Amino acid sequence: MDFRYCDDLGDSGFSWIAKESMARTSHVLASDGRVWLVDPVDWPEAVDRAVTLGRPAGVLQLLDRHKRDAAVIADRLGIPHLVVPDALPGTPFEVIPVKAARYWRECALWWPEQRTLVVAEALGTSALFSVGDDPVGVHGLLKLTPPRGLGTYDPEHLLVGHGEGLHGSDATAGISSALSRSRLTILGWGVTLPLRILRSR
Repeated sequence: MDFRYCDDLGDSGFSWIAKESMARTSHVLASDGRVWLVDPVDWPEAVDRAVTLGRPAGVLQLLDRHKRDAAVIADRLGIPHLVVPDALPGTPFEVIPVKAARYWRECALWWPEQRTLVVAEALGTSALFSVGDDPVGVHGLLKLTPPRGLGTYDPEHLLVGHGEGLHGSDATAGISSALSRSRLTILGWGVTLPLRILRSR
C-alpha cells in the first residue's frame, strides 16, 4: 500500500493518507515532548517520523470499528491503546462524545491550545463523504441525524479519518456547511456515490 503525507502542523504533528478509495488518514499529535497517534494505518516511515517529535504516549482509536493497525503500533511502541475513551486526563485533549450506539461508538478530540478538531468518521472529506463542491460531508448513515455538537467548535484545523484536513477559515465554514446541508444532500450523496468512488481510485 502506498501513502503520502498531508496536514503538516509543524512541531504539533502531521498526518498521512493511504492512496486508496477509502482515503484512510492517520494523525500524529505532539505536545510538551509527548506524541499520540490517532487511528493509525501502519506506515513505518511515518511512525518513525512521529517519534522524532517526542516520547510516544498513546494510540487513540476514536471509532470502535476503526481498529486499523492501532493495536499493532501500540504494542510495538510499548504504549497504551485507548479505544473510544471517555476522557484523556493528563493530556491537552478534550474528548467529545459523537455517537454511543451498540453498532457505532465514536468520540472526537478537541485540542483547545491548537484549535484542532479530530473526527474519525462522522465527518470526512474523501469522495465517500462530500457531495459536489462541498469540502466536507457528514457520513452517509448519519446524514439524517448529523452530529450537530461538532458545530459548536471553531477550529483552525479539522483532521478527519478519511481524506485530507481543512485549515484556516475553511475548517469552521466546512463543518457548518456540512451539518446544515446534511439532510439536503442525502439523495445526491446516494445517487452519485458509485461514480465518485470510481473516480477516486
